[in-house]
Order: sequence, then structure tokens, then C-alpha cells
Amino acid sequence: MLRLAISGLRSRWASFVGGFIALALGVGLLATMGLGLASTFEAPERAPQRFAASPVVVIGQDTFTAGGRTHELAHPHPVDAGLLRDLRALGEVRTGGRPGAPVDARGVDAVGVDADPGAVRRVVGDRGRVLTGDERRQADPEPERDAEALVMVNALLGTAGGVTAFVSVFVVASTSAFAVALRRREFGLLRLAGATPGQVRRALLAEAAIVGIAASAAGCALGAWGAPVLARVLVDGGIAPAWFAIGDAGWPFHTAFWTGLLVAVTGAWAAARRAGRTGPVEALREADVDQGVLPVSRRLLGAALLLTGLGLLGWTLLTDPSDLLKRKTYTTQPMILITAVALLAPLLVRPVARALPLPGVTGMLVRASTTAALRRTAAVAAPVLVTVAMAGSLIGSAETVTASEAAEARGQTAADLVVTGDALTPAPVPGATLSPTASTAVFVRDGDVAVVRYETRAVADPAAFAELARLPVVAGDVRDLNDGSIIVNEDWERRTVGERVDVRLGDGRRASLRIAAVLALGTGGNGPYVTAANAPAAAVDRIDVRLAPDADPAAVTAALREATGGTVTPADARAAPATSPQTRLGLLVVLGIALLYTVISLASTLLMATSVRGRELRSLRLAGATRAQVLRVVAVETLVAVGIGAVLGAAVTAVNLSGLAAALAALSAPVTLALPWTVLAAALAACALVAVPSALLMCRRAR
Repeated sequence: MLRLAISGLRSRWASFVGGFIALALGVGLLATMGLGLASTFEAPERAPQRFAASPVVVIGQDTFTAGGRTHELAHPHPVDAGLLRDLRALGEVRTGGRPGAPVDARGVDAVGVDADPGAVRRVVGDRGRVLTGDERRQADPEPERDAEALVMVNALLGTAGGVTAFVSVFVVASTSAFAVALRRREFGLLRLAGATPGQVRRALLAEAAIVGIAASAAGCALGAWGAPVLARVLVDGGIAPAWFAIGDAGWPFHTAFWTGLLVAVTGAWAAARRAGRTGPVEALREADVDQGVLPVSRRLLGAALLLTGLGLLGWTLLTDPSDLLKRKTYTTQPMILITAVALLAPLLVRPVARALPLPGVTGMLVRASTTAALRRTAAVAAPVLVTVAMAGSLIGSAETVTASEAAEARGQTAADLVVTGDALTPAPVPGATLSPTASTAVFVRDGDVAVVRYETRAVADPAAFAELARLPVVAGDVRDLNDGSIIVNEDWERRTVGERVDVRLGDGRRASLRIAAVLALGTGGNGPYVTAANAPAAAVDRIDVRLAPDADPAAVTAALREATGGTVTPADARAAPATSPQTRLGLLVVLGIALLYTVISLASTLLMATSVRGRELRSLRLAGATRAQVLRVVAVETLVAVGIGAVLGAAVTAVNLSGLAAALAALSAPVTLALPWTVLAAALAACALVAVPSALLMCRRAR
């Protein structure tokens, strides 16, 4: 079998080039993503900076324990004057890293102490936390900044790796199936010569294993080269921090190599089973009309995946519509529908081709050839389907969610101006009504054990807030908000107006607050609201401003800048959808992977398909067609196949975006669909520019 497989590879090397390149690229990308992912698991160990000269550091109480877990407070307690006095009795104390630094009445967040750690712990007790050794870096500004900086990198590389695995399996399986379909006469001759079905299957699997080993080895070498390049791209694009670099982990190479080999063998397995069923009579078959292109097993699998994808979409809408707004969901869920439609593509080719406007004799020939050669048409349409569906679903979903969030934020305030900044100083401004709010958090027990943290807004002036706010209230009244109440949303377990809820405030204090109003969940930004009395340590970071009818906007804007020290922008400007550059770059990286695979699949499929069309093209010449007419028919036929893939991909996109729109409506959020027309047009143009020259190139050779 090995000798037969090697002979098949030599004689049909052109049929394996596309699969080899696709598999090598897939393994290379998996190795690259794996090396990058392994480098995100641990942030670099930084030495303490702020209190490097102090052997012991005392920080205020910044955590609490509930439900068996430790939770970080939104507003840690400072090291107060009393504790500072006790610590100075032990040794020299540094505040802010400098000995003898002044301390205000509120205390400081951390101090360094030159004293014995045991003695410091006895003095501190439960009034703070004592840090020694490398733990002292927790007192540095933003101690978790390095780990947090890798979160986006981790998410991007994980998503890209998943898309790479999905598309590579898709392309390799599709290419293998089509290559086997083109070799049915060859298998018929082998059967006629006495080969058993098992021998035919083993020969194909041996071919796949040889290609898989060679491609996986080449892919690992490609990954070793590409990982540092990827790191530079991520750093230059602002996705990864400047210090990010690729480590020396070995498991990504093992994972990528064996995954590539498994993909090659698995992709060829279904095709090998079909090849084993080829009968000796296929050696005499000359018909150009495809028959039996969609066996019962493929119909059942495609229908099952289609029902699964639609069922998951419907179930999520009924149980947790907010889950459809998450990037993880709208990135992975379309893959089920894409696979289902690709499996059923031969069944969908004829109705879609008949619906396309193809006038004239050329159109008639193209439609007849497209519907007769279902395998070829479906094989060309499938990779286009992947690209269009991924582009429409990923970028369309991201921009739709962003646009809806912006529209929701704008609709929730009657303000004309918005002032933003880290620590604003609210001050009365003539001709304007100000509603200052601050960022805080509340912790609520969910069930018997779990404690959930809710990002919350602290309202400084409840009367002005009620006047300017346009919140999606489903029960109660925002005007009832006071120091003893809270506004919650529908995500809370207890959400009956007038009911009391036990919460832990952002500074760790316990409080029992009455529910004043309940808000629709929306896109996730309709968080709880409390008054500033329940978050005294929260700094004002937003001020909504409404102008009086006779006020001068320019004068009020200048006065606000001078009084608050913040950035003043028109409220309307905050409604413009703006996907972050890092998010968009990450999505484009994922789509670039899909488009690259599409290009490879299109080129290899058309090179294989057109190379065996010599008899068909000679028949057209004998019927009176000129060379230019034959080339035009092939070009139009290729464009029609690309168009069919685009139509099927658009259908998958429509289903996914319709589900997203239904989820937004169920959450009482604005439905603002945003389709990435530019990206879709660029992807389709790339597909056409690769497909048509590939078909015409082999057409000239076949003639």
C-alpha cells in the first residue's frame, strides 16, 4: 500500500499541492498561536518598585472573603492615622516611598516599615495586610497591569487558534473529498484490476498520512519563524504590551504537529470510505453529470448540524439573550451553521443557480454546467461561504453590539454635554444643570454560596440625576433613589420594587437597601445605581450637563473645563459607534486567516477541476464556440460559483445577525444593525481575483 500511495503522490502531485499548503499553513498558524498563547499565561515577575527599600509593606484592607472566595474591594480602606502612629513606634515608616512624607486625615493606601515582619503583623492585626518579599509589588500602582494587559492577547490568540483549526479541517476535508470524486475512474480501474475496497481505502489514508507528516513538519518550522513576527505585530498594533515576547514552550509544536496529522487523516477518512465503495463499472463511466453527490449520511449530518445551530440560537434567545452579545458566542456559534450549510451545499446549488440572473446563450451554458457539475460548484462555493459568513457574522456582530451600546448610552440621558475625567471636581456653572456620578461596585450573594460583583454608578445629586436620566425602567421610579435605596436591573435574583436586598458596598461595608426601581438589562451597561453616601471613596468620573434654554454652549463648555478639569464633549458624539482599534485588528487577523485559506482552497480546487475538463471544452469548440467564448464561459461559471458561495454565506450571516437583533430587542436595547460592506466587498473581490485566473490558467492547459 505504501508503494501504491507514493506512486499516486508522484503521478497526481498537483492534486495534493493545495492540501499540502493548506495543512502546512494551518500547522504553522497553530504553532504560532500556541507559542503566543503560552507566552500569555504568566506575566513577567517584576521586582517591587514603590517600596523597594522597605523590608515590610502595610497596605489598607482591600479584600474581603465571602462564599469561600476572596473578592477585591472597589474602594480599599486606607492605612489610617492611628495605625500609622503604631507603626512608627516599630521603626522608620515610608509613605509614598519617601521617608517622612505628609499624611492627610484620610490616611494613605500603603506604607513601608523598617521593622521585624512578625512585630508588624502583631500590631496590624485585621486593620490591614502585611506584605514581605515579592509580595511588596502589590503596593505598586496597578500591580495587576501586566496580567491584565495579556487578557486581550490571550482571547485573540485563543479565538484565532480555534478559527484556524476549524477552517483547516474544513478546507482539507473539502479538498480531499473533491480530489477523490475526480479520481473515481482511477479507483474503478483499481477495482477492475482486483483491488479490494480495503486496499483502496488504505492507499488513500497512506497518501494522507505522508502528506500530513510532511506538511506538519513544514508547518512547525513555519510556526517557529512566524511567532516572533506575530509578537511584533501585536505590540505594534497596541494589542500586546511593549514587553511581550515569545517564550520557549515546546508543547505548541507537539500540539500543532499531531493536530495537523490528525486533520490530514481525518479529512481523508470520509473520502476514503467513499472511494472504497467505488465499483469496477466506474472505470467505464463517461457521464459529466454528477449523481449521488449528497449521500444520506451527509444529508442527515448536515440537517442535524443545521437544527443544532438554529436550536442553540433559539435556546439562548429564550434563556439568556445577553450571551449572544458576547464575543465568544458570536465568534464560535456561526461555525455550526457554516458547517451545516457547507455539507448541504450540493443540495442548495441548483435552486441558487437558477435564481441568479444569467441571460443569453452564455448564461444558459453556465447554468447547465453549474447545475450538472454539483461537486465542482459546491467545492468552489464552500470556501467563499466560510469567508463571507465569518466576515459578516464576526465584524457585523461586533459593530452591531458597539452601535447598540452607543445608541443605548445616548438614549439614557437628556444631557447636552458630558464631562469625563479620572477625578472631576463638580462645581455649579451658570446656565447648566449638572448630574455628577462616580464608578463603584456592589457585591450581592447569588444563591447560597456565590457572590456576584456588579459595576455600579454612585449618584451625587439624586434630584438632578432623576431630571436628566432616561433609564429603561420596567418597574418603580428613579426619583425614589435615596441613601437607603438602590436601583437594580433584571439580572438580579431579587428585583421586586420595595423589597430589601443585603449588599456589600464597594468599600466592604454591609448595607440593606430598598429597591427603588428595576431597569431592563440592555446591552449590559444598565448597572445598579446608589447614592454617593453609599460610595464616599468613589471619585466622580462623569458629569452629565443639560444647558438652560438661554445658555451659551461655548461659554458653558469653557466654564466646565475650568471648573471640573475634565474633557467636555457633546452628548450626541457619544452615540457614534466606535469599535476599538485593538478589537477590530483582532477580528481582521481572524478573518485574514479565513481568507488566506479560502484563496488556497479556491486555487487548488479550480486547478484540479479545470485540469480534467479537456473533453468538455473540446466539445464546446466542436460545437462552434471560439476560444474567447470558451474562456468567457469558464470565467462566468467560476464567478457564478463564487456568487453562490456569497449567497449562502450571506444567508448564514442573516441568520446570525437576526438572532443578535432579536436578543437586543429582548433586552430592551436599541437594535442598530451594522454590516461590514467594505470588508465583505474586499473579501469577495479577493475570491474572484484568485478564482477566475486559476480557472483560466488550467483552462488553457486543458484545451
